[in-house]
Amino acid sequence: MDALLLVDVQNDFMPFGALPVADGDAVVPVANALARRFELVVATQDWHPADHGSFAVNHPGTEPGEMIELGGVPQVLWPPHCVQDSPGASFHSALDIGPISHVVHKGTDPRIDSYSGFFDNGHLKATGLEGFLRERGVKRVVLLGLATDYCVKFTALDGVALGFEVTVVADGCRGVELEPGDSRRAFDEMAAAGCRVVTSADLGQAGPAGGG
Repeated sequence: MDALLLVDVQNDFMPFGALPVADGDAVVPVANALARRFELVVATQDWHPADHGSFAVNHPGTEPGEMIELGGVPQVLWPPHCVQDSPGASFHSALDIGPISHVVHKGTDPRIDSYSGFFDNGHLKATGLEGFLRERGVKRVVLLGLATDYCVKFTALDGVALGFEVTVVADGCRGVELEPGDSRRAFDEMAAAGCRVVTSADLGQAGPAGGG
């Protein structure tokens, strides 16, 4: 079976959000169109406590964009975003949540961030996503969402490392771009690791998805 994985299609990553991704809302219609073609649709949500260590405000004297060490790994400091149960953590209102059968919360431990939908950034704890997919016989994961150069990239890389066939829908992704070209480099890195990088039109040509 194939699964569609929607990565962090949340308000705070939209152009109007606390950690805005330029043109981030453009991923929503791509997600909605593809979700109708999959038997299994899973979504991830950044789900941070207010005291999360990735928030610059929790490190006096620092600013968003600076680097620290958190949980033993390098960490970019961000503005507070996707705080648990806040409007910013909610899915974009135009996202069709009807097809979503399972939601994975990540970034819940204030001591370490979790870009990937599979693990925290130190690979110390799993989110349960791998087990959920394997129990349902998933072999291929098709993913899209926000942001290309962080949560999409690390989810894709972990998926490949775990043995899944990973397809990334490029037109369904947008990047933070802390440095110009970060998104392009992320796509290159995913492709080099064995991910298939396609457009949603490419998937359409491949026929219906979701079969066993």
